[in-house]
Amino acid sequence: MRIGITCYPTYGGSGVVATELGIELAALGHEVHFISYSQPFRLNGRSDGIFYHEVPVSNYPLFEFPPYDLALASRMAEVAEFYDLDLLHVHYAIPHSVSALLARQMLEARGRRLPFVTTLHGTDITLVGLDRSYLPITRHAIQESDGVTSISNYLKEKTIADFGVQRPIEVITNFVNCDVYTPVADDAERARMRGHLAAPGEAVLMHLSNFRPVKRVLDVVKIFASVVRELPAQLVLIGDGPDRSAAEWLAHDLGIHTRIHFLGKQERVNELLPLADLLLMPSQLESFGLAALEGMACKVPSIATRVGGVPELVDDGLTGLLFEPGEVDLMARGCLELLSDRPRLNRMREAARQEARKRFCASLVVPRYIRYYEEVSKRGERAGLTQA
Repeated sequence: MRIGITCYPTYGGSGVVATELGIELAALGHEVHFISYSQPFRLNGRSDGIFYHEVPVSNYPLFEFPPYDLALASRMAEVAEFYDLDLLHVHYAIPHSVSALLARQMLEARGRRLPFVTTLHGTDITLVGLDRSYLPITRHAIQESDGVTSISNYLKEKTIADFGVQRPIEVITNFVNCDVYTPVADDAERARMRGHLAAPGEAVLMHLSNFRPVKRVLDVVKIFASVVRELPAQLVLIGDGPDRSAAEWLAHDLGIHTRIHFLGKQERVNELLPLADLLLMPSQLESFGLAALEGMACKVPSIATRVGGVPELVDDGLTGLLFEPGEVDLMARGCLELLSDRPRLNRMREAARQEARKRFCASLVVPRYIRYYEEVSKRGERAGLTQA
């Protein structure tokens, strides 16, 4: 198939999933065309079967806010027509599903129907989409999509309840390449690789996010502060965003900044995650929890919150520990209990990897997308015949 993918190319779960999906599809022999304002950051060095089309946006002085959604719709239609795409797959409803709807209408006027699939990722439904400025148009674009998928049952039910969407929504979870996100098999090698992060005998805690307030990065620092008072440990923070500065200052004020590594944005997080003992994810809300899954695949259990789609991913007590948002002291106690009980931690590590392989490997999930594409395309063909 020839598939157009649109996503936000910056650091964030929806862009990561969309990019990894494109990479996996191309590896299976499909032709993938990314259409966005810049190249997704995880595409570096991987070009076989993958093409990138930049969306130029006019900076005409009349426009206080450049109309990216209109430029995107035009570029979608151009790429679809020139490269004879079979369908578009847009990630994050705002504004991508609206742009895809416009592109489909433009092509229909020229006698060609281009189906599009919208994947709902989280804040496009739980936050931005609920803004009254966007809710009506977001609802309309979702309703008019040829196919709609959601990354968790939680998000599916949230969309139905808050948007009154009447059409079916297929739950296709996020995924991870279990051959790329993998633990270090040899304990001695793992210890050697951890040498630049921690001294022998020190625990390594890790956090991975875009540092938005919903991720509660300050809670990560507070949890670590409680842990490091009772046992030797280091904290590794991967990512960047609006709360990074506040986290740095809090670490300094608590006198633990020399034990915290702020690594910023990293392309190859699969090489860092296996070095952690625990992943800290104290988010206010997660529609899925991709970082937790990436950790699980690397044998790293999560200390996470019982919110959104996380309980669909993390089995409390088996592959991680779940708490309520803001329960910093309890999360720290959970870390200490696991780090002080290595046999239990090792059992949890094994269970985390097994669960990732059993339910969330790309080899299991990506074929579901392909089958869904085929189903949507067939429905579009039948609709075209009916109209004719």
